[in-house]
Amino acid sequence: MKKTLLLGAALLALSASVASAAGINFGWGDCGAAPATANKNFACNTNTLSGAILVGSYIPPAGTTAITGAEIVVDFQSASAVLPAWWQFKNTGTCRITAFSPSADFTGGPAGCNDYWAGQAFGGFTQFDPNVVVGQTNRARVKVLYAVAPAGAGPVDETLEYGAFKISFNGTKTVGTGACAGCLDPVCLVLNEIQLTQPAGVGNYRIQNPAERNYATWQGGAIGLGGCPAVVPSQNRTWGAVKSLYR
Repeated sequence: MKKTLLLGAALLALSASVASAAGINFGWGDCGAAPATANKNFACNTNTLSGAILVGSYIPPAGTTAITGAEIVVDFQSASAVLPAWWQFKNTGTCRITAFSPSADFTGGPAGCNDYWAGQAFGGFTQFDPNVVVGQTNRARVKVLYAVAPAGAGPVDETLEYGAFKISFNGTKTVGTGACAGCLDPVCLVLNEIQLTQPAGVGNYRIQNPAERNYATWQGGAIGLGGCPAVVPSQNRTWGAVKSLYR
């Protein structure tokens, strides 16, 4: 009887750990691996691009008490030898500086995302680093930060999947005068990590393993270079250092 009870307890513990395992997902249009899609194709014959919204989400670990923000790292790599001008954004002088818009507003969906932010998050792109890996001119890294006021911080449910951020793409400068080359080049995008932050002394949660799929592709992905770039851990940064970016 004692052995049976111990075995039953062990099976219950295993079941609980699998059901609540933390992880991240990345895809087009929604949270999770479905109804989100892995790939987005675009004919690149117009400056109008609709429905190109990348969504990053997470299933949190157990034990959170006061989530104050999310620090997000996305790596991407083109099949071409050099990252195309069409994918150059944010930094002054780049070809499509206004073409990518981050958001943490999930109040209107997508339906597959639970909304911890409740419209209260502030933040956006903090960094765009081309050539993040020495010698790889076709690779770059984006860092995104969202936070809420301490009064709005609370726990998250380890059995739910939450939307962390969205990046909307537009088609500006795809064709015509001043067009940026490279829209048709396959690109792979990897959600490297989401770090959930809490107040000083409470402890943060760094999530890097995929729940189902932590990558998405554009025009079929960087197949010419052997697939998506591997996850490369980003540099640790204190919450105080991140907040200083907004002072």
